[in-house]
Amino acid sequence: MSTGEEKEEEEQRPLPTGEEEDDDPPFLSSRALEALREFLTEQSSAAGADGEEEEGAGGEVKLVAENWNMSQFWYDRDTAQTVAREVVHLLSEKSSSAAVACVACPTLFAYLKKNDPNVAAQLLEYDTRFKQYGNDYTFYDYNQPEELPPELKHRFQVVVADPPYLSKECLEKVARTIAFLAQPEGAYLLLLTGEVQTERAAELLNLQPCGFRPQHSNKLGNEFRLFTSYNPAERLGGWERH
Repeated sequence: MSTGEEKEEEEQRPLPTGEEEDDDPPFLSSRALEALREFLTEQSSAAGADGEEEEGAGGEVKLVAENWNMSQFWYDRDTAQTVAREVVHLLSEKSSSAAVACVACPTLFAYLKKNDPNVAAQLLEYDTRFKQYGNDYTFYDYNQPEELPPELKHRFQVVVADPPYLSKECLEKVARTIAFLAQPEGAYLLLLTGEVQTERAAELLNLQPCGFRPQHSNKLGNEFRLFTSYNPAERLGGWERH
C-alpha cells in the first residue's frame, strides 16, 4: 500500500575509517563496525529503491525499498503468493482476456507478473518508481479517486485494493475507484485492509472477511484482513460470517 509525497533522499553518511596503529594492519573498532554495517544496509536499500524488482531466495520477489512516508508496507511472500494464486483462479473463471486491477498493492502485482509475465494486470500506484512497468502502470492518487484514464473504466473482471490508510475517508474514496474500474456485473472484488474496517467494507462494498490473515514483511500493530465480494468456499479460509 502506498500514497503520499516523496521525500528527497538524505545525503549518504561518509564511511567510517576506524583507528589504526602505525605498524599493524588496519582494523575497525566495534563502534565503527556497527556504523559500517549500517552504511552497507543503506547502500543496499538505495540500490533497491532505484532498481527493478529481483527474484530472491526461495522464489521471493525483492521489491523496491518501502517508503514509510508513503505508508508503504509490502506483504510477506506467503501473503503475496496466496492472493496471487486466488487472482489467477478468478481470472481463469472469466475468460482468456480477463484482467485484474491492483490498486495500491504493488507486492501483489509483482508476484502476479513473476508467476505469469503475460497476465493482464494493471498497477494503480502513487509511487512513480513503478513506472518501470511501462503501460502496465497508472499513476493513482486516492484523493482523486476517478481521475483515471477513461479506457480503464469498467474494464476489469477482478479488482484488488489495499487502501493506504485505515480511515473512513480513505476507504470511501478507494471504493469509488473500485466502482470506476470494475465491470458493472459479476466482477470479483478483493480488499486488503485493517480489521477495524470490517463494518465499512460491508457498508460501502458489500464485502465479507475471509479466514485468511494477510501478513506484512515488517510486522504491523494493526490486524489485517482480506475481504471479498464472493464466498471463496474452501479457499482463503472461506467467509467468516458475523
